[in-house]
Amino acid sequence: MTDPGAELPYAEAMAELESILAELERDDVDIDRLTERVARAATLIEFCRTRIESARLDVTRLVEDLEK
Repeated sequence: MTDPGAELPYAEAMAELESILAELERDDVDIDRLTERVARAATLIEFCRTRIESARLDVTRLVEDLEK
């Protein structure tokens, strides 16, 4: 598993999240791995939120600079 702090590209984080979601939606989800997978999903969600917020701030700054 890749650590989000290691500059994981956003698209890869989203792909991993989708994979985890598909795994959790299966009828035969491995209960022994459930907590681990949910924890990983929570980490990835926070990572993606942070990346989105950072991109939003960058775009806002760029637009503000263009309006000067």
